[in-house]
Amino acid sequence: MADNINTKKLSELILFVITAHEEYPKQPDNSFRFWDKRTPYSIHPIWCAMTLLTETTLSEELRWRGAQALLLHDVVEDTTATLPSNISDEVVKLIQELTFETPTEGLEKIFQKSEEAQLLKLYDMVSNLLDWDQKLNMKIEL
Repeated sequence: MADNINTKKLSELILFVITAHEEYPKQPDNSFRFWDKRTPYSIHPIWCAMTLLTETTLSEELRWRGAQALLLHDVVEDTTATLPSNISDEVVKLIQELTFETPTEGLEKIFQKSEEAQLLKLYDMVSNLLDWDQKLNMKIEL
C-alpha cells in the first residue's frame, strides 16, 4: 500500500519542518513557541504528528496522511518555505483545509472542512492547550 507509514519519508519530513521553521520563518518570532520564546516552533507540529501516529484505533492510511498534514500545515502558515514536491494531492488538500490566516478564522471555519481535517485540527488544538497550561503554570510559579 502506497499510503502506509514510511519512516524514511517521515524522518525527511521532520528534518524539513525543523529547517523550514528555523531558517525560513515569516516573522523572526515564528521560530519559537509563543508561550516561552525558547521552545523551537517545530516541536509543535512534530508533537501533533507523533501523537496521531500512535493512535492505533485509526487506520494506518489516515494516520500517515494526517501526520504529513500536521507536520506541514504550519510550514504554509508561518514560513516562506515551499512544500516538498513529493507530497500527495490528498495531503496537500488536507494542508489547505488546515491553513488559516488567523487562529480566529480557523475556529470559525474548521467545521466547514472535511471530518478528517476536523480530527487533525483537534490534535493541533490539544497541543496548543498544553502550551497554554504550561504558560499558566509559569505565571503561577512567578
